[in-house]
Parts: sequence; C-alpha cells; structure tokens
Amino acid sequence: MAAAEDTNTTQNPSGSEAPKLSDLLDRGWKLYEEVDSTNEPSNSNAVQVKVKRGIMQLEEATGMVNQLDLFSRNEALEEISTADLKYLLLPALLGALTMKQVNRSKRLEHVQAARVYFMDFLQRCKNYDICSFQLPKTSENTADTPPEEQVNPSVPMPMSQPDLIAMATQRRAKIDRFNQRKETEAKLSGIRGLVESGSADEEVVRDFYLLNVRRWVTLAVEEIESINQEIEILKRMELFKQSMPQPSPPKRPPMKPFILTKDAVQAKVFGAGYPSLSTMTVDEWYEQHRRQACLPDQGIPRSAANDDAEEDERAERERKEENDDGEALQKARDWDDWKDTHRRGYGNRKNMG
Repeated sequence: MAAAEDTNTTQNPSGSEAPKLSDLLDRGWKLYEEVDSTNEPSNSNAVQVKVKRGIMQLEEATGMVNQLDLFSRNEALEEISTADLKYLLLPALLGALTMKQVNRSKRLEHVQAARVYFMDFLQRCKNYDICSFQLPKTSENTADTPPEEQVNPSVPMPMSQPDLIAMATQRRAKIDRFNQRKETEAKLSGIRGLVESGSADEEVVRDFYLLNVRRWVTLAVEEIESINQEIEILKRMELFKQSMPQPSPPKRPPMKPFILTKDAVQAKVFGAGYPSLSTMTVDEWYEQHRRQACLPDQGIPRSAANDDAEEDERAERERKEENDDGEALQKARDWDDWKDTHRRGYGNRKNMG
C-alpha cells in the first residue's frame, strides 16, 4: 500500500501542477456540507452547481485513490495510515451528493448509482471491521427468493409471528443506530476544532476520522433502506406509464379535392387552380349572366322606369315654357285656371274623393 502523502501531487501533460488528492477530498467534503446545510431550495441553480462540482472533485479523488491502491482486503484497520483514513469516506460522500441531484428524468439512474456508492463504502468498512453493523439487503435480493415464497403485494396477507419479530428487530436496530450516531456526533463536535486548527496530535486526528467513518456507516445504512423503497416506487411508476394507453392524435377526415376549372377533364389536363386558365368564352359568359339577369340593362324595376319617364316629360315641359313656346304657355294657363275652379281630387270617383 502506498501512502497518499508520498504521491499527493502529479504533473499534467501541460506541465502545470495537478490538484493534490487531499485538496480534492477536502473541497468535495466542504461542498457537500454547504449543500447539506443550506436553506436554499435543492433545485436552485446555485445548489445544483455545487452538487456537480462536488461530484467532479470526489470522482477525481476516487480515481487517484484507485491508482495509488491505498486500500487492500488483505490488511487490517491498524495498517492504514492516519493520513489515508479519511479517503474511506469518498464513496459515502459521492453517494450523498448523487442523491441531491434533482433531474426527474434521471432519478432512477441517480438513486441506483448512489446505492452502489453506499454499498461499496459499507462493504469496505465491513472488511476492515470498523464497527459492528449488518449489511442492508438491496432490492436485487428479492430476485433470489423462490417463487413460492414471493408474495403478491396487491393481496393482503395476515402477519405471522416471525414477521412481527422481524419488524420489532428492525425498529430496535434503527433506534440503536440513531443513538450511536448522536453519540458519535457529540464526540466529533468536541475534537473538530482541534483537528481543523492543526493543533491536534496524530491520535486525535485518527480518532476524528474513524468517528466520521462510523457516523457515515449509520447514515449509509439508512440511506440504502430509503433508496430501496424509492427504487421500487420509481419502477412501479415506470411500469404504470408504459401500461397506460397512449392517446392517439385525432384522425381528420381527408380533404375532398376541389376543381376550379370548368370540368374534371380540363383539370386533369391543365391542373386545377391556375388563375390564367380560361374556363369559358365571352359569349358563354354573357349568356350565363343574361340568364341570371345580371346585365346592366336587366333587372330594372318597372316603377323606376315610369318615374324616369314622368321626370323627363316634366323637364321637357319646363324647357318649352322657358323658351316662350306659345302652345306650352297656353296649356299651362288653362291648367292653372282649371285648378282655380276645381278642388284637388275632383272627378276621382274611384276613391270617392
């Protein structure tokens, strides 16, 4: 096993100094704490930018740890140097930041990736026997269950005595993990200041990182339990969406072809809808409008024609009077004398006037 401080820096191909492994872990850890303690909405742009930056920092640090081969299954916890203990937290921090991504379309992908990170962290802690805990079952374990032992969730089944015992055991385990986490956090708060100030000795620093690892063990177990439930819900939702009938777009009736030309034969030859295409001769047009009484000399009411004739006769009479026509003047005088001796309507026996 190589110590991290021995190869903490590398050179980029461009010649610039690459970030240190410890710096990558510290930055990613700090970004997680900022995101976890913020009052901003988790889907805000500022929070999601920090989440992505933290994931990138921790992924780069994980790649460097794998290249250095810092941890091995053949060694005991006491063989890990104090400076390398904190790198055990890398998969746990990666899982926690992955869970804080809010892309709904990729939610199932994110929770499955986070479960892989948490399980890797717990398995490594189990190998080093850092603390006593039971590895949680993943949702894949149900595939190993014999068909006769699988239960249809839609059919209510009475709870047996072993089921009640299992529920009581799980409840007791949760209470123990909660008490253990609270005790660990109390110890951490007492020595955090010494470690961050750099005044703590190696034993205190080692105890600080081991306490952090034990705290994350309890958190990872709880996270995996909730992840398994969320994965089941997401898979059921996906199956429900696939089983839902997709609404087909309404079928519109086909449009009937219309012809603007004189007949269908002409449309087939020349095509329909061309404004320059002649549809009838001038004689045919005149005959069609004559039948419809749309010509200028057609459709004039008779009463209007009579009124025009009387108007012309009156105008002709006035013209003759103005020109001193003797016959017209005598006729006008006789008419005036007759009107003086006969009242209006005289002789109108039809209307009894």
